[in-house]
Amino acid sequence: MSADHSTGKPVISLFTAICLVVANMIGTGVFTSLGFQIGGLPSGFVILVLWLIGGVCALCGALCYAELSAALPRSGGEYHLIGRTLHPALGFLAGWLSATVGFAAPIALAAMALGRYASEVLWPGQYLPFTIAGTALTFTSDTAIALAVVGAVSLVHFRGAGVGSWFQNTATSLKLLLITFVLISGLTVRPGELVHFLPQPGDGVLMGSTAFAVSLVYVMYAYSGWNAAAYVVGEIREPSRNVPRALLVGTGLVTVLYVSLNAIFLHTTPAEALKGRIEVGLIAGEYIFGATGGRIIGGFICLGLIASCSAMIWVGSRVSATMGEDIAALRFLSVRDRGGAPRISLLVQLLIIAGLITTATFEKVLVYIQFGLTLCSVLTIIGLIVLRIREPDLPRPFRVPFHPVAPIVFLSVSGWMLFHIARDKPWETCAGLATIAAGLVIYFVSPKTSPAKSSVP
Repeated sequence: MSADHSTGKPVISLFTAICLVVANMIGTGVFTSLGFQIGGLPSGFVILVLWLIGGVCALCGALCYAELSAALPRSGGEYHLIGRTLHPALGFLAGWLSATVGFAAPIALAAMALGRYASEVLWPGQYLPFTIAGTALTFTSDTAIALAVVGAVSLVHFRGAGVGSWFQNTATSLKLLLITFVLISGLTVRPGELVHFLPQPGDGVLMGSTAFAVSLVYVMYAYSGWNAAAYVVGEIREPSRNVPRALLVGTGLVTVLYVSLNAIFLHTTPAEALKGRIEVGLIAGEYIFGATGGRIIGGFICLGLIASCSAMIWVGSRVSATMGEDIAALRFLSVRDRGGAPRISLLVQLLIIAGLITTATFEKVLVYIQFGLTLCSVLTIIGLIVLRIREPDLPRPFRVPFHPVAPIVFLSVSGWMLFHIARDKPWETCAGLATIAAGLVIYFVSPKTSPAKSSVP
């Protein structure tokens, strides 16, 4: 079992693996997506049901990934799992998506949200221009902050997994303390009846509407990251035991926090103040603590978003590095320094993130990437079913309980969501599919190596 390539020993503990899952999940989505949901779903009950469905779906996915990761313990996430269970070409396409925009786009979204929050905290109502010294490049303050953060965090991970673990544990712990503080404070606020949390007439119609399905896109984006530990299996101690624990504990904890946090947002803040806004956490903070207190909370949210950027930068670079070990044309991505850091992979990822931050809008990036990520997760769960049939005697340290309930729930919810995304967001869907398909050229023209079925890098 390998991990830290300088020592040959896994360096990620169970606690760090849980932090990695939590930090990947709690980020942009929960602090930004409510504003996009509340316009089409004017019901507190329906919105909480939406977040609960997202949590159940994520838990079902986590159970499936836990079985696969324990049975096939190798870093790489969907790249390894789909390639091993379905076909190497499909695995490569999933890895290609992760290596190009699958992690870069969510990191860009987290950084863009962080920049928006930080600008509102530092310069309320203003977006000041910043010019890079010696160049003609000028960015607004939120873009400049986003670029600076992803650059700084990438440098932290240049130091290797040991430093990255410490940074990740600290940042995630601060994030959880912040959310707990907001939840407790929000419960002490007793405003007028802003929203009904019990079922109301017409709620059933809302839950069957296109608006509900499209809103689920934002919710599932907020829950994305529940599979984070599966990407760094080779760096986790006792992966057959700790990866399932990390996936399930992290996903369960985040589900409880998400439903509670959105209930607090709706309880404390008028719907009109949230509708269409990205920085919903800052707005809710102002209603709970006042203008000054809200800005302080906004600052803490920025720290939480740094943890999200860190977790995804760490994980994303490992996927690219694993692909580089198998694909000759991408071999340069697998190069690691003595501390185990895949620096070239980190640098390439950073360049893609910077390009997305400076050229794309928040909502378009979100929908564009969510279709591809959901499709890859669907293929992975199908792979679980195929592996059960094809290799029934394969050692499985963890097995999904009540199989096939969890795969069916995940595939049903995800399939319904993919259908509505494709129907209502055709351009973003085509862009996502085109990105995946572009990887076919590299796959078929490049020589491959043949990694062992259950080895780790």
